[in-house]
Amino acid sequence: MANTAQAPTTRNESCQAEIGVIGGSGFYSFLQDVTEVEVDTPYGRPSDSLFLGEIAGRKVAFLPRHGRGHHLPPHRINYRANLWALRSVGARQVLGPCAVGGLRAEYGPGTLLVPDQLVDRTKARAQTYYDGESAVDGKLPEVVHMSFADPYCPVGRTAALASARGRDWEPVDGGTLVVVEGPRFSTRAESVWHASMGWSVVGMTGHPEAVLARELGLCYTSMALVTDLDAGAETGEGVSHEEVLKVFGANVDRLRGVLFDAVAGLPSNASRDCLCAHALDGIETGIALP
Repeated sequence: MANTAQAPTTRNESCQAEIGVIGGSGFYSFLQDVTEVEVDTPYGRPSDSLFLGEIAGRKVAFLPRHGRGHHLPPHRINYRANLWALRSVGARQVLGPCAVGGLRAEYGPGTLLVPDQLVDRTKARAQTYYDGESAVDGKLPEVVHMSFADPYCPVGRTAALASARGRDWEPVDGGTLVVVEGPRFSTRAESVWHASMGWSVVGMTGHPEAVLARELGLCYTSMALVTDLDAGAETGEGVSHEEVLKVFGANVDRLRGVLFDAVAGLPSNASRDCLCAHALDGIETGIALP
């Protein structure tokens, strides 16, 4: 497929979107009339500008998770600014495709898994808006304990699964994504332990995206592309960055198609009635949300 997208332009006027996508530049580069919007937040600058375009009549804001030059390692991403920026332009539903390692032999390279559970093994990431720190206006957030038993939007998951099946790519329905700090890959012992716990795939960027989205009342859906078997799940020399990039590149067109179909299949923001949409009901946060 030829890249016919026009070069993005930077504009200052207010721009709005319904849906946010956190992923690579390969997703928005095939859109026409992309508008680049620079956004600042109370938590600093996001990973990059937002790139606004349309898919199936839906207004979408794309955000390169690692920056357009892929210069941000997982532990240096400003996750709080990223989710805040998407909400500030009107996005209320977020899709977060990511590359992961498989922890089971049957989850080999090219597997698409739509997780329904999450395990956090990160160490040094700001992972809440309610941390007791003063905001830029001097106000203190309230103490908030957010319900997070089911970390992903059930409606978004349904749309993602249907989209994959519609593209003849049978996905794994459910499973646990364990997120590690990175940027290194797992040792064999860590990988064996992750697998022995019954977890499905391992990645570096799915947390704290999901919990921050919940704290902002956003629907969040992860779509995990397996690029390798994790170190303890195979007997070779272990995963390499080159291997990950090769498999991701071979599947990016398929993933883009599924992602775009999922965007089209999401409900309108006004009709959201899932657990995510009601996450802040009855809660005084002390934060003025955008």
